[in-house]
Amino acid sequence: MLRVAEHSNITHWAERIDLAAAFRWTERLGMHEAVANHFSLAVNDEGTAFLVNPRQRHFSRIRASDLILLDANDPQTLEHPNAPDPTAWGLHGAIHRQCPHARCVMHVHSVHATVLACLADSTLPPIDQNTATFYGRFAIDENYGGLAFEEEGERCATLLRDPKIKVLIMGNHGVLVIASTVAEAFDRLYHFERAAETYIRALQTGKPLRILSPEIAEKTAQEIENYPGLGHDHFAELKAILDDEGSNYAS
Repeated sequence: MLRVAEHSNITHWAERIDLAAAFRWTERLGMHEAVANHFSLAVNDEGTAFLVNPRQRHFSRIRASDLILLDANDPQTLEHPNAPDPTAWGLHGAIHRQCPHARCVMHVHSVHATVLACLADSTLPPIDQNTATFYGRFAIDENYGGLAFEEEGERCATLLRDPKIKVLIMGNHGVLVIASTVAEAFDRLYHFERAAETYIRALQTGKPLRILSPEIAEKTAQEIENYPGLGHDHFAELKAILDDEGSNYAS
């Protein structure tokens, strides 16, 4: 891993390294979509200055130094050199502008989460530990209107204003998660995809579902939230694997 001193002209180096690692692992898990989808991370106290992946760069090639720094309050963003993808600006810009608690925002079209988002009822019922993790902590956007430009971004930001909501199931589109750190967001994205897969596969059996009671579902969700270091430890191991492999994500 390159030292901060080697990139003294680039700000927010530690944050860049984490975000780059998240891109690499998302691609490795097959949760990316070609050169689309975006992750962002707020780097100021107000949450309005944020890092995001450059336009049309494959997740498997993104490095810490590639990430671009944007100002959510700059209306001229798309006119600047090296402007981000318009859909990244429309969605992530709106969320960072309106939801300061959403420090890290990850949006993908992963297979099982997207299947869930395509069901007439996109509710994720608590049928196991992973699905119960999200009990009462997701919202559903039922007004998909095309690519995520300004209008969709503003609508989605409105659905995320309640700090209890950690996941947005984007109807007919995909999934978006928010968190206070990259590690927490990636862990949430990973487990939501696993939860969606469990639910979809359970539906495929055609058998009745064994759904947890609201009391047990909420208890489980709280226990996961209060489990010390769970997301951090998961993500630290993923970065360690990348380092052992000699990955250039941190360059």
